[in-house]
Amino acid sequence: MNEPVHTGAPARRGRPPNKSAPGETGRTNDPARTMAEILEVATQEFASKGLSGARIDEIAAATRTSKRMIYYYFGSKEGLYIAVLEDAYRRMRSIESQLHLEDLPPEEALRRLVAFTFDHHAGNEFFIRLVMTENMERGAYLAQSKSIQELNVPAIQAIRHLYERGVAQGVFRAGLDPVDIHASISALTFFNVSNQHTFGLIFKDGALSPQALATRRANVIDMIVRFVRR
Repeated sequence: MNEPVHTGAPARRGRPPNKSAPGETGRTNDPARTMAEILEVATQEFASKGLSGARIDEIAAATRTSKRMIYYYFGSKEGLYIAVLEDAYRRMRSIESQLHLEDLPPEEALRRLVAFTFDHHAGNEFFIRLVMTENMERGAYLAQSKSIQELNVPAIQAIRHLYERGVAQGVFRAGLDPVDIHASISALTFFNVSNQHTFGLIFKDGALSPQALATRRANVIDMIVRFVRR
């Protein structure tokens, strides 16, 4: 790739490039807003074309900025890609934290978590594509992230807490691993988006119809609950 190589260093601090520089006409001097807009457009670009196919020039044009400014904030194309991955996980975990699972009985909390995960994936195909892209990269770029582990700790903690409450109340069977429960939820909700086109084409089952999605959603919730229930 003819892009600067990401070194894992954080974005530089200091004065941003002159806002009147070529390609930045019309931008306001609002770094946070500029970075948010770049991340939004870059998410679409990387999700649609993958890391190798994405072009910084197109991201710059769509955000009315310049490659120079993008590199100033994110260091490189790879640095921007890592920031996009982190932002995607951060958004999901932020919404998860608002589910208030601790206020619900264990089984109801589990149902809410599975339903949320299903709905999030179904409504955020870009997230699924990004995860698929990074798996094709064998996780090489997420491995460079300094925050990805911390971002995902709350997801496992939430499952561990509701699961332990369920075991203590005699609702859930003992001996299950919260990470394995998380993996099962992810697998059953991820596949519906990642394989929707090939699966629907091969089996002609109308998998994309609202009725089919509603049925699948109910089945996935039921499968996870049955797996955990005592």
